[in-house]
Amino acid sequence: MPLSLSRATPVAALIALLVVLTSCSAPPEAGRADGPAAFTEFGPITLASGKEPMITARVAQWNQQHPDEHVTLIELPRGSDNQRQQMIQNANTKSDAYTVLNMDCVWTAEFAAHRWVQELPEGSFPLRDMIRQTVDMGRYRDRLYSVPWSSDGGLLYYRTDLLTAAGIRTPPTTYAELKRQCDTVLALPDAKGVACYAGQFDEYEGLTVNATEFINAAGGRVIDRSGVPTTDTPEARTGLNLLVDWYADGTIPRNAITFKEEQGRQAFVAGKLLFHRNWAYLYNTASTPSRTNVVIGKFAVAPLPGFTGPGTSTLGGHNLGISTFGKNKGTALKFIQWFTSEDIQRRNLADAAEAPTYAALYGEPELVHKYPYLPALEQSVQQAIPRPSTVRYPDVTAAIQSRVYAAMTGATTSEDALAGLQKDLTHILEN
Repeated sequence: MPLSLSRATPVAALIALLVVLTSCSAPPEAGRADGPAAFTEFGPITLASGKEPMITARVAQWNQQHPDEHVTLIELPRGSDNQRQQMIQNANTKSDAYTVLNMDCVWTAEFAAHRWVQELPEGSFPLRDMIRQTVDMGRYRDRLYSVPWSSDGGLLYYRTDLLTAAGIRTPPTTYAELKRQCDTVLALPDAKGVACYAGQFDEYEGLTVNATEFINAAGGRVIDRSGVPTTDTPEARTGLNLLVDWYADGTIPRNAITFKEEQGRQAFVAGKLLFHRNWAYLYNTASTPSRTNVVIGKFAVAPLPGFTGPGTSTLGGHNLGISTFGKNKGTALKFIQWFTSEDIQRRNLADAAEAPTYAALYGEPELVHKYPYLPALEQSVQQAIPRPSTVRYPDVTAAIQSRVYAAMTGATTSEDALAGLQKDLTHILEN
């Protein structure tokens, strides 16, 4: 029955009208913050994160400076997939056990759409000082839900001693040039037992990263900017064909099909690879003396190669968000402001080779002198292409991994793999 104001007293009518308007208003959008009050409670909080010595050190530093707002580090299982699953389980029970979440940058859309993380006030962070691509990974529907504390871009590590011995003065900028340099270098007696190239090719997130870098370098895209799958294209086939051909002809060694980041790192520092695609963290570990490290002083880094010139990396990195169900969100906001600050990111670069999100840090002469890979890393991050930002990202990446792995191992052709992936992604994104 429609409301009749003529039969009610003015006050009663006004109250009744407000009730109707309130009941008819649209529900809040997924993940929206509850307003200023959401960040006015202070006290102890938790940080849910994968185990990492640098994270532990930063939490200890915060706790020393903020004894009344203690942060308890909750160490999650190894592996990003396991960490994501743990966070989702916590959110599904609406538990307040986690306050701040250390998330892979590509999780933002999923977590925001399901209201698992709180919308953040953009004015609380110096976002304009950060590299735009890194900030954009923290947005969902043009609102901020997480803030980057680290970025990452793929780098090409190469053996300077072996290239020099072969009379090669500069690293490759194209895949064809990389293959020619391998053919020249691996013919040397000094290169016995050395393979040409490896990245991360096990059936996990790293395979998505590596495969999309080859596809992107050829001018293809897995999903275009409008959200439409575009894998069944000549450009995508060019990219995947090269990856498959390199594995088939031994340019990529057979055991690399089991490589994640650490397996590749171990192979490179042991002197078993001429070229290796990995993240910035490898630079510090490859520069640290150990019983198995034979490449100290014998390697350098360059941007990833492409088909006609330097290629493009897949954007990596981690963001911090606030659980919708956590307590003391005022402290959580303060902690994220502190942890994502330029000063802390400078320290993270020094302690763990974490790629900063502040553009200015890449140009500081003292940092460049100390970390000579920074110019290549800046180029990698600035030109990086993000993974698809979609609520269904876990299903998207699983489909990519399955189809690419099948093509690399010879279970199917590149053409059939990409045609099948087109159907997979269309079904995932339409449902």
